[in-house]
Amino acid sequence: MMGFTAPTLDYALLAPILVVLAGALIGVLIEAFAPRASRASSQLFITLASLVTALAFIVRNHSKYSTTAAMGSVSIDGAGVLLQGSVLIIAIISVFLLADQENFTALAAALPGSDEERVSLAQDLKVTEVYPLTLFAVAGMLLFPVSTDLITLFVALEMLSLPLYLLAGLSRRRRLASQESALKYFLLGAFSSAFFLFGVAYLYGYSSSVTFIGLHEAVVGGSGNDIFLLLGIAFLSVGLLFKVGAVPFHAWSPDVYQGAPTAVTAFMAAATKVAAFGAMLRIFYVSFAEDFLQWRPALTVIALITMVFGSLVAIAQRDVKRMLAYSSIAHAGFLLSGVIALSKSGLDASIFYLFAYGVATVGAFAVVTLVRDSSGEVTDLNRWSGLGKRSPLVATAFAGFLLAFAGIPLTSGFIGKFSIFSAAYESGSTTLLIAGVLSSAIAAFFYIRVIVLMFFKDSVDDGTSVVIPSIYTQITIVTSFVVTFALGVYPTPLINFIANTATFLR
Repeated sequence: MMGFTAPTLDYALLAPILVVLAGALIGVLIEAFAPRASRASSQLFITLASLVTALAFIVRNHSKYSTTAAMGSVSIDGAGVLLQGSVLIIAIISVFLLADQENFTALAAALPGSDEERVSLAQDLKVTEVYPLTLFAVAGMLLFPVSTDLITLFVALEMLSLPLYLLAGLSRRRRLASQESALKYFLLGAFSSAFFLFGVAYLYGYSSSVTFIGLHEAVVGGSGNDIFLLLGIAFLSVGLLFKVGAVPFHAWSPDVYQGAPTAVTAFMAAATKVAAFGAMLRIFYVSFAEDFLQWRPALTVIALITMVFGSLVAIAQRDVKRMLAYSSIAHAGFLLSGVIALSKSGLDASIFYLFAYGVATVGAFAVVTLVRDSSGEVTDLNRWSGLGKRSPLVATAFAGFLLAFAGIPLTSGFIGKFSIFSAAYESGSTTLLIAGVLSSAIAAFFYIRVIVLMFFKDSVDDGTSVVIPSIYTQITIVTSFVVTFALGVYPTPLINFIANTATFLR
């Protein structure tokens, strides 16, 4: 009879995940027992303290690598540390946007009713449960890119997904679109998780192992059933491609981006891509690299369709959040080039691109929260006409983020696109390079069209105004803007650091 073996865990290396989980649990207790009046400040403090502490642990342990931190199911290595750090930095910037409770107060003040009713409504609209939900999602995002077995990968996938389904519906009291987005995200996410599990089952049937190393050895040995391997890769990829919003698994993105609270959209759009692409890079680089002739053609076709489709459909959008959603689809296609490259330069470029894109995305959505009328945010692009004359600083900030998305020089977007297209060219993917450059040119058209709309069109007196941002939103926008242009003007330190750090342990 076999005895029970106690799990062996390296708590120092797992500290970032554990600290964030501890903060989330404390947040749940605060929601249950703390007075309503003190919840917002308490939750904000606990959330920021958890994220900053987790980031400090990552900095402290950045050179301590191990494949046995959690009995072989987690690998702490250079690439994982960089991806975890990116998630935490983006989450910290996003939390300041989530904390802007003045948005709720301004919305309540614009609604009919007595002063007492408005005060009560403002309190009701302060959904402080957003903080522990965000921390739970961040914990899943930290685990996702360092998971090295399929079971842990699935647990991390659900851990980051379930809170996001709830976060997407937090505006349900104010508009039906939020309920619709949460339901659509949940249903489609459940289907993608089912495909993911089918992939896990097929891969286990192929290799008799759920670890990435076991898969790699089975692929190298070629002892399994190749049909199981191809089906496993296909179904597993569906779950991962859904998370990054690649075509044809993108249908949720525009509706969820539009319907979810804008601060939640900012966090979800930026941090989820880092975690999902991190997991995708690890499993394709570690487990399936030797079988690239089987999966690379299919992934190349998906990347081509994704970048072209996202760029073309974004032109027709008249809602700024839907435009940014289709923009994110196009960026998912660009990032798939880094996965397909299957090289050290592809890995380095992907990590830089993920961080740069994530920071710019949070900043862009932060600007969207400032353009309002008496009923709330104004996302109709026609009503953004003349924004540069009414609020030049806000319009300039948004224009800067759009230029970064377009890949204009002196922005982080240019460095990111140049790096990832260079990696694609070095790997021989000339088709991806040409399609990426053409898609970027198409995308530049609708980005610049918005800039022209803001600065060179006359404003219309339709009640649209720009609210004065609170200190929290100011921190989000200024930080994102500075990072976006700093990485465009002087990216060398970060690029060198990534090049010296980014490795996958086997």
